[in-house]
Amino acid sequence: MSVELFIARRIYAEKTGEGERFSRPAIRIAMVGVAIGVAVMLVSLAVVLGFKHEVSEKVIGFGSHIQVVSLTQNQNYEVLPVLTNDTLIRNVKKVGGIKHIQRFATRIGILKTEDDFRGMTFKGVGEDYDLAFLKSCLKEGRMPKFSAQESTNEILLSQKVAKDLGVKVNDKIFAYFMGEESMRARRFKIAGIFATNMNDYDKNYVITDLNTVRKLNGWDDEMSSGLEVAVDDFERVDELTKKLQFIHQKKDRYGVTYGVFSIKDIAAHTFSWLAVLDMNVVMILVLMILVSAFTVVSGLLIIMLERINMIGTLKVLGATNVAVRRIFIHFSIMLVGKGLLWGNVIGLLLCWIQQQFHVLSLDASVYYIDAVPIQFNWWLIAGINVATWLIASLVIWGSSHLISIGKPGQTVRWE
Repeated sequence: MSVELFIARRIYAEKTGEGERFSRPAIRIAMVGVAIGVAVMLVSLAVVLGFKHEVSEKVIGFGSHIQVVSLTQNQNYEVLPVLTNDTLIRNVKKVGGIKHIQRFATRIGILKTEDDFRGMTFKGVGEDYDLAFLKSCLKEGRMPKFSAQESTNEILLSQKVAKDLGVKVNDKIFAYFMGEESMRARRFKIAGIFATNMNDYDKNYVITDLNTVRKLNGWDDEMSSGLEVAVDDFERVDELTKKLQFIHQKKDRYGVTYGVFSIKDIAAHTFSWLAVLDMNVVMILVLMILVSAFTVVSGLLIIMLERINMIGTLKVLGATNVAVRRIFIHFSIMLVGKGLLWGNVIGLLLCWIQQQFHVLSLDASVYYIDAVPIQFNWWLIAGINVATWLIASLVIWGSSHLISIGKPGQTVRWE
């Protein structure tokens, strides 16, 4: 153990003594400042990451990562179906990074009860549809057996619409669809009720089987509104969307033009809003690191002022400015280390409690989720700790140069 480290440890472990009325409180304040700063940074990071993940998952769960849809409309401004046969699916699968492909079809209709009615988009899905997201949002009832070959006349209805229309699971409800010459009616059974808490989806969509929607639209088995394409890594969405541009603006054998869009294009307003959160986190991190650095420097300066006689004595005994500076650098690093430790314990504990028990709730109609979400990213957590340590060390190193000011004789006589 070096002499500098030994003296630093003695100063750090020393109880309050005569003439040191301010240093111990200053040390505690500096340590608490670092701990609070680190805890706030970790909680802010975990909450924003959790919020972005939860909202993104809901948007992606309802529309997947990439959509291949029709760009062609008829004279009534209705979007025409595209050919989604096995050949198209095989061509899409050739692009690396594709995890799953599913067909879907939509039709505008009206749900009507004796007392009320509601215009809705009926989304038809088949056996190939990934139901994991819808199952996670299911509040009552069961999942229908969706099919592209036969009609079950069962639907999934959102909790919001079910409440507005006054219906519940297993109720029968009529739906009406406008045709070119007449209106068609069909009676559905409500198999289940879901809630994504995303108003754009909950108040507008009904989920039913693909075969029903195709029949209502008068389409054959190879026609759909489009394909939903899931990728292995969300970070590669833009890259894979570009790779699928070989389909974009191409026409099928019926003359309908394909379009390829990522979920970031389709729900641009949502992802733009989430991107703003990143800037908020950066601002919080910068402010907390600055506050932590300021408290450490304040504590260090108070310690140096109260130990100025000791500094003068060490210089008289032959200690160089570099050696004395090392004492206080070691001391400050111990202080920052303890603050980092307690900050991590407090921050991660608070995040774990919220993740497990949902102590803090939210208004789902405003925030899309019913509790403050938490997501841990251990690489970013490690990065925050390393960045705080490096910045604090740099500030400490710069502040320690104040020891070089003054002559030994003057510092020994200083009171």
